[in-house]
Amino acid sequence: MIQFNKFLLLPLICLVLLSCATTPMGRSQFNIMPDSEVRQMGLQAFDNLKKKTPISTDAKTNQFVQCVASAITREVGGDWEVVVFQDDALNAFALPGNKIGVYTGLVGLVDNQDQLATVLGHEIAHVLSHHSSERMSQEYAVKQSMSLIQALGAPQSALGQTAMGLLGVGAQYGVLLPYSRLHESEADLYGLKLMARAGFDPRQSIRLWQKMEQAGKNQQPPEFLSTHPAYDTRIEDLEKLMPEALKLQQQAIASGKRPNCQK
Repeated sequence: MIQFNKFLLLPLICLVLLSCATTPMGRSQFNIMPDSEVRQMGLQAFDNLKKKTPISTDAKTNQFVQCVASAITREVGGDWEVVVFQDDALNAFALPGNKIGVYTGLVGLVDNQDQLATVLGHEIAHVLSHHSSERMSQEYAVKQSMSLIQALGAPQSALGQTAMGLLGVGAQYGVLLPYSRLHESEADLYGLKLMARAGFDPRQSIRLWQKMEQAGKNQQPPEFLSTHPAYDTRIEDLEKLMPEALKLQQQAIASGKRPNCQK
């Protein structure tokens, strides 16, 4: 049986109550990391990456990526820096501090602006949902044993998975990789709304993930061993939200938002 000092319970409860936040999708999250600190980490990481990774100078590629990114970031506000990296990886990312990176490998994979908007909407959704802060807060809390009892009592939760990993149980299953399945699924759905609000066709999100599955054939492990949802699960969840996303796109088009980004 786990023993703990009852006199430590009150400050723990206070910390949890003061650390409650809500994501754009309405989920409660535990977040004790100062925004300024997380932002500085994002800025430093982006600066380091620009020093180590070649940056694409192809005008057409850069124009295409900037066009799509600008349409989405206008919906969320703020000044965002967008850099296209010369790398064959099928990847893109967004970091706290309003930084976006897109790899030329991903640009080569997508067929159109809507498919690229799917990925960028997803990555920006991670930032707006404070997933990095939440992940770091969970890890810190578990390391300090502040939420250890709660975490072990709910091993299927995001916090519980982190706890199990930090305790050396299940770490081989990838529970300590950057984002949990919960974060990835949330970013999929919020990202779908973001791209639709900008006027992009949300139906192309399905085609994008089908193409990603084909590109990584036989490379993704079973869902329970991965921090990313299985492609079938991901597509099923997107299809459920599609009627709402299409309404958002129709509203965007009616208001004059008609992205025209040519690859």
